[in-house]
Amino acid sequence: MARFFQQPPKNVNSSDPRGYGKLLVTVSTPNKLPQLASRMQFLTQSEIRRMTRDCAEKGGINLAQGLCDMEIPEVVRRAAQRAIDEGPNTYVSHLGLPELREILADKLVRLNAVSYDPATELIVTNGASGAFWAACLNLFDPGDEVVLFEPYYGYHLAHLRACGLPAKFVRLAPPTFEVTEAALLEQIGPKTRAIVVCTPGNPSGKVFTRSELEVIERVAVSHNLWVITDEIYEHFVYDGKKHISPASLPGIYPRCITIGGLSKTLSITGWRLGYCAAPSGVAERLALTSDLVYICAPSPLQAGAAAGLRALPDEYYAALARHQQDKRDRFCEALLTAGLTPIVPEGAYYVLADISKLPGTTARERASALLDQTGVAAVAGSAFYQPTGGGPGETLARFCFAKTDGVLDEACRRLETLR
Repeated sequence: MARFFQQPPKNVNSSDPRGYGKLLVTVSTPNKLPQLASRMQFLTQSEIRRMTRDCAEKGGINLAQGLCDMEIPEVVRRAAQRAIDEGPNTYVSHLGLPELREILADKLVRLNAVSYDPATELIVTNGASGAFWAACLNLFDPGDEVVLFEPYYGYHLAHLRACGLPAKFVRLAPPTFEVTEAALLEQIGPKTRAIVVCTPGNPSGKVFTRSELEVIERVAVSHNLWVITDEIYEHFVYDGKKHISPASLPGIYPRCITIGGLSKTLSITGWRLGYCAAPSGVAERLALTSDLVYICAPSPLQAGAAAGLRALPDEYYAALARHQQDKRDRFCEALLTAGLTPIVPEGAYYVLADISKLPGTTARERASALLDQTGVAAVAGSAFYQPTGGGPGETLARFCFAKTDGVLDEACRRLETLR
């Protein structure tokens, strides 16, 4: 049975001023509710969210989630505050604020060697995930196949599955995670429509080389495929390596959906500001889909980000890479000391490490044991691999090292107690 309260009338008995006693209505609840849609039945809580919850319950240090707790540049914070006080705070164009699109287009030319018209080929989205979702809805029909490189980012796979798009997996072997043409061609079939490239990679930290992108270019051109790129970690590249945008290759450019964002670069993951660049006709379709689902990205935060990006010099990005490389090196040294051999990443701010020495038979059990023993949370590597049983993911865990120095130092100290 279910009980509902109705809104009381204006004049009620003084002994029952709210009138609730006379207005209690009892109705019957059916024993069986309507079914949920089957297309989302596969969804479960992500391993990242699960470990974040477990870490909070145990008062641990959360290196599971890519929270990126670096300081937001002051110019960005102040500009967003002014925008909240002075506007814009209403809906803005579904394409995004013109000034932000112009700044992003200039940045793409200057730092990525790709040119997009900010008026017709570039849109601001609700995070990079919002751009990926719009791409999936517009480029493919249910049953079309999309290639992912494994280990993969779990949200990419979940978006594909939600759209009824089977994924084909090209497993890349650590420590180099090298892409070969033969391995890629094995997964290309008559229903294949696209290849997803995440560079620098999450969780592997792999930075695709020009020769590897040329492999993807040849396959994409010869089989008439889309290329969707996730470049959210483009400024986190180490050891003198260089991030190369796949769209800078001439064969990829006309078939590329370039996705980026400001979450990691400015440490504003909660602002949900991403962007997407694509050929004009495609970009408009993506913008219409973004409008349908989100209307627009938060308008005052767009204004804040635009002002911040305008004021930040290119040295900001270089310093970002240097600081994170230092954190990477310190953290990988602590992992080695603990006997958890790291696969030293070339980019992004995650590191995969061998946790096979820990108690348990699965990566989830071993990651839980690590949290219990040290109070440090990591994500089971199996979250980034297909559940084939006994795969490389069962011996790995992913750690995020984009933490303040104090937090990172304490995490290192705790891990080193395992030696």
